[in-house]
Amino acid sequence: MNEGFDEGSGLSRRGFLAWLSVGLGAIVAAVLGGSGGAYFLAPAFQKREEDWVDLGPAKDIPVGKPVKLDFVVRKRDAWVTTEQRSSAYVTTSNGRDFIVFDPRCTHLGCPYRWDEVKGQFICPCHTAVFDVDGRVVQGPPPRSLDRYEAKVTGGRLQVLPKPVKERA
Repeated sequence: MNEGFDEGSGLSRRGFLAWLSVGLGAIVAAVLGGSGGAYFLAPAFQKREEDWVDLGPAKDIPVGKPVKLDFVVRKRDAWVTTEQRSSAYVTTSNGRDFIVFDPRCTHLGCPYRWDEVKGQFICPCHTAVFDVDGRVVQGPPPRSLDRYEAKVTGGRLQVLPKPVKERA
């Protein structure tokens, strides 16, 4: 009995099925491999935008008096979005230029507060005192208060909540 698929081509049925299996396997591998490769390589080609956080209208910040503002930092990692509550002290001397301080003391990271009567930032843990510009007045901190980068866009104060370390 003749097992040839097509007598003129010389390709047997078995040979045809082998080529068909290899061809379909290559197509499936290309589709899945391309998708998987794109998934792993895509972050390398994406432009990373900075995560600015909106603190509210700039006109609401009182001139000459530091105010503590709370905000939420959202970070997205693939399908998961995490939220972290944070705060910052914001001060302005003219209503246009803003200084935004990280809310942790530069000594050991304790939270400090603004003392309205003394006109200073006070960290009660180790008697650290900072002036309205964040400079060390007394105590053990090695440097001034750390700051966040800030900008005003469309009348709204925005902050990049990554501390920029100040020098002593």
